[in-house]
Amino acid sequence: MERQDDLLRALYTVYGDAGTLLDPRTAHLVVEGRDVLSRQEIPGVEIRTEPQDEALIAEVRVADGARVTSPIHTCVGILGVQGAQRIRLRLVLGRQSSASLLAHCLFPNAEAARHVMEAEIEVGEGAELHYSEGHYHGTSGGVEVYPRARVRVGPHARYLADFSLLTGRVGRLMLDYTIEAAAHAVVEINARVFGHGSDEIRLRDEVILAGEEARGLVRTRVAVEDEASAEVVGITHGRAAGARGHMDCLELVRDRARALAEPIVDVSHPLAKVTHEAAVGTVDQKQLETLMAHGLAPEEAVDVIITGILR
Repeated sequence: MERQDDLLRALYTVYGDAGTLLDPRTAHLVVEGRDVLSRQEIPGVEIRTEPQDEALIAEVRVADGARVTSPIHTCVGILGVQGAQRIRLRLVLGRQSSASLLAHCLFPNAEAARHVMEAEIEVGEGAELHYSEGHYHGTSGGVEVYPRARVRVGPHARYLADFSLLTGRVGRLMLDYTIEAAAHAVVEINARVFGHGSDEIRLRDEVILAGEEARGLVRTRVAVEDEASAEVVGITHGRAAGARGHMDCLELVRDRARALAEPIVDVSHPLAKVTHEAAVGTVDQKQLETLMAHGLAPEEAVDVIITGILR
């Protein structure tokens, strides 16, 4: 219980509310290192875990036709100053089901930690999944995180995902997501990351619009300052008639930081269309001057602009 309480305190510190995680009406999974501290199922939601080699295998399954009104919570992390965590997650939404999943990844005290997440996500025909993933890596900059996901979105299904790391240091983040959308499926991906110090950020999102009339949107907002670096690679494939995709990337750079944006468009069907826009640079001078005219110091004005873009 002590470790669980420590994770919940970290969750409360970063996000302001940890109480709903242990609500008896809410399915949840709490993991520290490889140890399952708490697991709770509800009607329509099954959760299974199994240690395997150096990893923890976790499966979350939503039954066909289930409408889960309370978000499913997962809270994973490492409480010590060093350690390693490897989780293999399988998340399955049955046909015509709907659910929201709130995933928190916490390393509040880490000075040298490594986290690897390998996820397989299946969204069944006509199902809808809202997946929100929030990270906190502490303040040392010594955390390495490698989230990898392979997502299959079935016919007429919807997959809406949000990744955020806005508080504290990033350390080293190497995110790699691939999402395949079937006919009439909708995919929307949002990522927001703020890097400081010597943080290293690499985001790779690949959307495959494989079915007719599939829709995909990838929206990325990254800010880096000090000597941090960011690389954003967005790839969208248009492979079927009526498929439509768009990539929107904005990166803000301060101090000696560096940023790279690489949008890749791959269209192999004459009736598919994919567009993109990417911007890398400093804050808008007009916005800066407007805020300073209202009494803000230059640094305060820059912070307000960056916060507005990332939030």
